[in-house]
Amino acid sequence: MLEDEVIITTTSGAMNTFVVRPDEEGPFPVVLFYMDAPGKREELHDMARRIASVGYLVVLPNLYYREAPEFVMEWSEAGRKAMFDLTKHLSIELIMDDTLHLLDFVDNHIDANATRVGAVGYCMSGPFVFAAAGQFPERINCAASIYGANLLTKRDDSPHLSAARITGEMYFACAEIDHYAPVEVIEELQAHLESLPIDARLEWYPGAEHGFAFPGREGIFHKPSAERHWARLFSLFRRNLQAEGPLLLAADGGV
Repeated sequence: MLEDEVIITTTSGAMNTFVVRPDEEGPFPVVLFYMDAPGKREELHDMARRIASVGYLVVLPNLYYREAPEFVMEWSEAGRKAMFDLTKHLSIELIMDDTLHLLDFVDNHIDANATRVGAVGYCMSGPFVFAAAGQFPERINCAASIYGANLLTKRDDSPHLSAARITGEMYFACAEIDHYAPVEVIEELQAHLESLPIDARLEWYPGAEHGFAFPGREGIFHKPSAERHWARLFSLFRRNLQAEGPLLLAADGGV
């Protein structure tokens, strides 16, 4: 496969980004991979490679670039504090602006078929992909939130408020044991989704904890649930991003 570390210039600065795709038979449908709170790291690069290996161009940005060009959380009290301090600098508004620049990047990438774009976000980025699907319905063919936190809040920018505008397919993988996404909140989200005329599926992962998909998360990684999430992701992307899937118009009105 082909890999690059690139800089995407945004409204706020220089967003360092990992890009990976197969080395032949492109252009490829696009998957935007939004990182979790511990940062853009080799563990996520490997997950991006796994997606790319089945025929996608995967774009994984460092969402902390405004404050930290490089950040990988250390598993200590100080490391957790540094991580949570960085998360406070993010907002859905900022990440949607970043998403505009990510879309512009793939629109101009020779190996990208940017008429077909999917997205996946883990933990803190679950609401980011949920919001992106609602704010860019003409661009996002499908999106998956994997144990996303803050999917439904009382804030004015809660992503569920724009969910009615979603035209692509949405998937939510929810861990049974997750203090970042309590059962009562997820049940409220499910009721909201069911009230809307959108294509959305919410699935519980029994016995799984928040973070179950990450191989490096000792004591939390749950291989059966992780493999199920991969099966769901690949099925979602295949339905919506491959040639036989539904086609959305590009931003310029082309296809």
